[in-house]
Amino acid sequence: MSYPPQPSYPSAPGPAPLTAYPQPIPPPPGHAVLAVSVNRGPYLVPVPSTSRFKVDGRVVPIPGEGTWYVAVPAGAHDIRYTDFMGIPIVTTALTVQPAMVYPLSFRFGGWRNRVHDGQGTDVTKFGMWSNYSILLVTLAVLGVLCCGGFGLLSTLSTSP
Repeated sequence: MSYPPQPSYPSAPGPAPLTAYPQPIPPPPGHAVLAVSVNRGPYLVPVPSTSRFKVDGRVVPIPGEGTWYVAVPAGAHDIRYTDFMGIPIVTTALTVQPAMVYPLSFRFGGWRNRVHDGQGTDVTKFGMWSNYSILLVTLAVLGVLCCGGFGLLSTLSTSP
Protein backbone atom coordinates (compact mmCIF):
# COMPACT_ATOMS: atom_id res chain seq x y z
CA MET A 1 0.00 0.00 0.00
CA SER A 2 1.45 3.35 -0.94
CA TYR A 3 0.52 6.71 0.43
CA PRO A 4 -0.01 9.79 -1.69
CA PRO A 5 2.83 12.28 -1.59
CA GLN A 6 2.61 14.83 1.18
CA PRO A 7 2.22 18.45 0.13
CA SER A 8 5.35 20.51 0.54
CA TYR A 9 5.13 23.83 2.27
CA PRO A 10 7.50 26.68 1.54
CA SER A 11 9.87 27.47 4.36
CA ALA A 12 9.22 30.59 6.37
CA PRO A 13 10.90 33.62 4.84
CA GLY A 14 13.69 35.07 6.88
CA PRO A 15 17.38 35.66 6.99
CA ALA A 16 19.62 32.86 5.80
CA PRO A 17 21.41 30.95 8.56
CA LEU A 18 24.89 32.13 9.42
CA THR A 19 27.77 29.66 9.14
CA ALA A 20 31.24 29.74 10.66
CA TYR A 21 34.08 28.55 8.42
CA PRO A 22 37.50 27.43 9.72
CA GLN A 23 39.34 29.04 6.78
CA PRO A 24 39.21 32.60 5.39
CA ILE A 25 36.33 33.25 2.99
CA PRO A 26 35.84 36.07 0.49
CA PRO A 27 33.03 38.47 1.43
CA PRO A 28 29.90 37.78 -0.65
CA PRO A 29 28.42 40.81 -2.46
CA GLY A 30 26.88 43.23 0.06
CA HIS A 31 28.44 41.36 2.98
CA ALA A 32 31.44 41.65 5.28
CA VAL A 33 33.32 38.89 7.09
CA LEU A 34 33.85 38.64 10.84
CA ALA A 35 37.12 36.91 11.71
CA VAL A 36 36.18 35.64 15.18
CA SER A 37 38.99 34.35 17.40
CA VAL A 38 37.90 32.46 20.49
CA ASN A 39 40.15 31.21 23.25
CA ARG A 40 39.45 28.21 25.45
CA GLY A 41 39.31 30.19 28.66
CA PRO A 42 40.79 29.00 31.96
CA TYR A 43 37.89 26.64 32.58
CA LEU A 44 37.85 22.85 32.79
CA VAL A 45 35.29 22.77 29.97
CA PRO A 46 36.22 25.12 27.08
CA VAL A 47 33.97 28.15 26.62
CA PRO A 48 33.20 27.51 22.90
CA SER A 49 31.76 24.08 23.71
CA THR A 50 29.38 25.35 26.42
CA SER A 51 28.44 28.80 25.09
CA ARG A 52 26.69 30.16 22.00
CA PHE A 53 27.96 32.77 19.57
CA LYS A 54 25.13 35.01 18.33
CA VAL A 55 24.92 37.71 15.68
CA ASP A 56 21.71 39.77 15.93
CA GLY A 57 20.13 37.03 18.03
CA ARG A 58 20.87 34.27 15.51
CA VAL A 59 23.04 31.42 16.74
CA VAL A 60 26.20 30.79 14.73
CA PRO A 61 27.60 27.34 15.53
CA ILE A 62 31.28 27.68 16.45
CA PRO A 63 32.49 24.20 17.34
CA GLY A 64 35.67 25.07 19.24
CA GLU A 65 38.51 27.43 19.96
CA GLY A 66 40.47 29.06 17.17
CA THR A 67 39.61 31.54 14.42
CA TRP A 68 36.32 31.28 12.54
CA TYR A 69 35.03 33.32 9.60
CA VAL A 70 31.37 34.40 9.41
CA ALA A 71 29.81 36.34 6.51
CA VAL A 72 27.32 38.97 7.73
CA PRO A 73 25.27 41.55 5.80
CA ALA A 74 26.63 45.09 5.78
CA GLY A 75 25.23 47.30 8.54
CA ALA A 76 25.00 47.42 12.33
CA HIS A 77 25.13 44.17 14.31
CA ASP A 78 24.78 43.06 17.92
CA ILE A 79 27.41 40.40 18.56
CA ARG A 80 27.54 38.32 21.73
CA TYR A 81 28.51 35.13 23.45
CA THR A 82 25.85 33.71 25.77
CA ASP A 83 25.92 30.84 28.22
CA PHE A 84 23.76 27.76 27.70
CA MET A 85 20.76 29.54 29.30
CA GLY A 86 21.05 32.60 27.03
CA ILE A 87 22.58 34.97 29.60
CA PRO A 88 25.14 37.25 27.89
CA ILE A 89 28.77 36.63 28.80
CA VAL A 90 30.32 39.17 26.40
CA THR A 91 28.60 41.62 24.04
CA THR A 92 29.73 44.18 21.52
CA ALA A 93 28.19 46.23 18.72
CA LEU A 94 29.76 46.59 15.31
CA THR A 95 28.86 48.40 12.08
CA VAL A 96 30.40 46.66 9.08
CA GLN A 97 31.00 47.89 5.54
CA PRO A 98 30.66 45.57 2.55
CA ALA A 99 33.73 43.68 1.26
CA MET A 100 35.69 44.19 4.51
CA VAL A 101 37.07 41.73 7.07
CA TYR A 102 36.60 42.64 10.75
CA PRO A 103 38.72 40.74 13.29
CA LEU A 104 37.19 40.22 16.72
CA SER A 105 39.01 38.42 19.51
CA PHE A 106 36.84 36.99 22.31
CA ARG A 107 39.06 36.51 25.35
CA PHE A 108 37.66 34.54 28.24
CA GLY A 109 40.00 35.16 31.15
CA GLY A 110 40.42 34.39 34.81
CA TRP A 111 38.91 37.71 35.93
CA ARG A 112 36.92 39.34 33.11
CA ASN A 113 35.62 38.34 29.68
CA ARG A 114 36.51 40.86 26.95
CA VAL A 115 36.31 41.50 23.17
CA HIS A 116 39.15 43.16 21.24
CA ASP A 117 39.28 44.37 17.64
CA GLY A 118 42.11 43.83 15.15
CA GLN A 119 44.24 46.63 16.67
CA GLY A 120 43.90 45.26 20.21
CA THR A 121 41.40 47.93 21.31
CA ASP A 122 38.85 46.76 23.87
CA VAL A 123 35.44 47.01 22.15
CA THR A 124 33.49 45.24 24.89
CA LYS A 125 30.01 46.66 25.45
CA PHE A 126 29.32 44.25 28.32
CA GLY A 127 31.78 41.77 29.79
CA MET A 128 30.66 39.56 32.63
CA TRP A 129 33.11 38.59 35.30
CA SER A 130 34.49 35.13 34.76
CA ASN A 131 33.03 32.17 36.61
CA TYR A 132 36.11 32.10 38.86
CA SER A 133 35.67 35.76 39.86
CA ILE A 134 32.01 35.19 40.69
CA LEU A 135 32.92 32.10 42.73
CA LEU A 136 35.58 33.99 44.72
CA VAL A 137 33.23 36.89 45.52
CA THR A 138 30.46 34.47 46.51
CA LEU A 139 32.78 32.49 48.79
CA ALA A 140 34.08 35.71 50.40
CA VAL A 141 30.55 36.98 51.09
CA LEU A 142 29.44 33.61 52.46
CA GLY A 143 32.59 33.43 54.59
CA VAL A 144 31.92 36.86 56.10
CA LEU A 145 28.27 36.03 56.71
CA CYS A 146 29.03 32.63 58.28
CA CYS A 147 31.96 33.81 60.41
CA GLY A 148 30.10 36.97 61.40
CA GLY A 149 27.05 34.92 62.32
CA PHE A 150 29.07 32.51 64.43
CA GLY A 151 30.94 35.42 66.07
CA LEU A 152 27.64 37.15 66.87
CA LEU A 153 26.17 33.95 68.33
CA SER A 154 29.25 33.31 70.46
CA THR A 155 29.20 36.94 71.71
CA LEU A 156 25.53 36.75 72.58
CA SER A 157 25.88 33.38 74.32
CA THR A 158 28.76 34.56 76.56
CA SER A 159 27.14 37.85 77.60
CA PRO A 160 25.23 37.86 80.93
